[in-house]
Amino acid sequence: MKITGTFLDEISHDIPHQNWGRAEWDADFSHMKAVGIDTVILIRSGYKRWLTYPSDVLRKQENCYTPPVDLVKMYLELADKHDMKFYFGLYDSGKYWWNGDFQQEIDLNKKVIDEVWAKYGHYKSFRGWYLTQEISGRTGKVSGLYAQLGRHCKDISGNLPTFISPWIDGKKAVMAASSVLTKQDSITIQEHEKAWNEIFDAIKDSVDAVAFQDGHVEIYELPDFFEVNKKLADKYGMQCWTNSESFDRDMPIKFFPIKFEKLMLKLDAARKAGYDKAITFEFSHFMSPQSAYLQAGHLYDRYKEYIRSFK
Repeated sequence: MKITGTFLDEISHDIPHQNWGRAEWDADFSHMKAVGIDTVILIRSGYKRWLTYPSDVLRKQENCYTPPVDLVKMYLELADKHDMKFYFGLYDSGKYWWNGDFQQEIDLNKKVIDEVWAKYGHYKSFRGWYLTQEISGRTGKVSGLYAQLGRHCKDISGNLPTFISPWIDGKKAVMAASSVLTKQDSITIQEHEKAWNEIFDAIKDSVDAVAFQDGHVEIYELPDFFEVNKKLADKYGMQCWTNSESFDRDMPIKFFPIKFEKLMLKLDAARKAGYDKAITFEFSHFMSPQSAYLQAGHLYDRYKEYIRSFK
């Protein structure tokens, strides 16, 4: 199974910034295209006070900083140039929904959606929306957030597709700042299926695809979780994607590019489960030949050898 999409991580919680300009990003889109990536997803358009574009809404309402470069415009121009699809990731306040105030997060993002569509909706590469708030089945009453924001995105843009990328609350679902790699309290297959059956039922008319992150459970557990994910997606008429993490959660230093064998095993598990698409978090740091991590370029070379073997 080939990776055909990647997140663009410009507003990150826990990964060092690479300080790229347009030339570096243009080159990276070329590297992506060379291995079959046709979709780029802005993981979030803003986080707290940091923005990827000069939002009048967020600068006024949240006192956000004015970014030196309009990255959304740049990414759309590069996606147009390289014939890629661009998905716009919404704003993460870092406070409202985290504290249970889902309606405040929803109302703010509706204004962002309106602003962004008016400003950038004419680009041919603007092909969808990413609902950026990441959850597990234990996150709480978040299905209403997905339902309202997904529906607003679709209504304003002529029904462009929406997707989410939740995480499985497995034993490797620990905070990046934590000194440990695993936890004792992890979700069972039965609990996972029950929780996501309820969430999917609530969001089925607003969300078109689900791309579960694949790094929070052990690789040998993936077939069982993937089977449940695909069964539920099929039941509710959603596409089932995998977010195949290209960074390694098994090392005490967080985060380095993943060992190629692990990536290969995870992609193969998604293939066997009949998944519709594979995306990754994320190419530019962990798979690009121009990444700040030397290992990323080697992973790129191994991945190229891997996909050539299927021709």
